[in-house]
Order: sequence, then structure tokens, then C-alpha cells
Amino acid sequence: MINKKQSLTLLSAAVLSMSLSGCSVFDYLIYKPDIPQGNYMEAQQVEQLRIDMTKEQAEYILGRPVLRDSFSDDTWYYIYHFKSGRDASIIHKELILHFSGDKISSVEGDYTLSADFNTPLDQGALPSITNSNNDEPLTPEGRPDSKPLVKEKMVELKEGLKQNTNKPKA
Repeated sequence: MINKKQSLTLLSAAVLSMSLSGCSVFDYLIYKPDIPQGNYMEAQQVEQLRIDMTKEQAEYILGRPVLRDSFSDDTWYYIYHFKSGRDASIIHKELILHFSGDKISSVEGDYTLSADFNTPLDQGALPSITNSNNDEPLTPEGRPDSKPLVKEKMVELKEGLKQNTNKPKA
């Protein structure tokens, strides 16, 4: 009888301690959502920034900033904060744009800028595409067949004329 009381007391103490500890023992079974806050930016977006861009151009590329300096509109803050629900890891990134007048004068933060950042847009060069035969459309590389996906109208017209000239007249 004493042995039964001791085992019952031990069992109730174990159940009580488990209930008091809450769900911390089974924490891995509970779903916790990821919490993203602020401006999420891809590296490709930041690489598009150039010195002497206007505020409108910067806002078009990056979106509206989380914070604008209240005393002067010459500093914009882009802040991204992400807390993972699974392992509680935190990612925090910042990008700060400084303007001189209406144009970007400097950029600082956790993102890497492109090598062309100090080259204004009006002085930059566009990539050149050379096509030896202007009648043939450019085909994307890496496709197994080199045929273009869509025929251009000029090619279709030329093929139609060739077919009409090859037919005997009735």
C-alpha cells in the first residue's frame, strides 16, 4: 500500500512538473510563423542604383523607404528585419540613401553596390548586341533547337512572297 502511494505521488509530481513547464518540452511541434518587416530588397535592385539618380528613379527601383528623415528629406532609410519562426534567427539589413538636392550623392549600408555606381546613368553605355543578318531574329542561347520561338512579320512576308512566285499561274 505504501509502495502504491509513493508511485502515485511520483506520477502526479511528474505530471504536475510537465504541466507547469508548459509546452517548452514540445516547442519543436508548435508552428511559429516567419516575421518579415520593412523593405525586402534583392541584390539586383541595389545594383541598379547610380550616383546622380533622382528621388523618383530611386523610389521606382527600391520602393518607398521605411523612414525618411523628418528634419530634411535628404536621407532615406530602407530597413529589413526578418525573424525566423523555426529557429528564431534574425536577419537585419539596412540601406541608407543620401541625397544632395534631388539626386543621390552617396549610399551606405549592408548591401554591395555595383562597380558602375559612380557612373551616372546619362554617361553609362548600353550593352551592344551585334547581329550580322538583320533579317534573322536573335535566338536565345542554351535552347536545344536554334529556331526562334516567334517568327517576325518580315520573315513571314518574304516566305509568302517566295511561295507565291514559285506557284505556276493558272
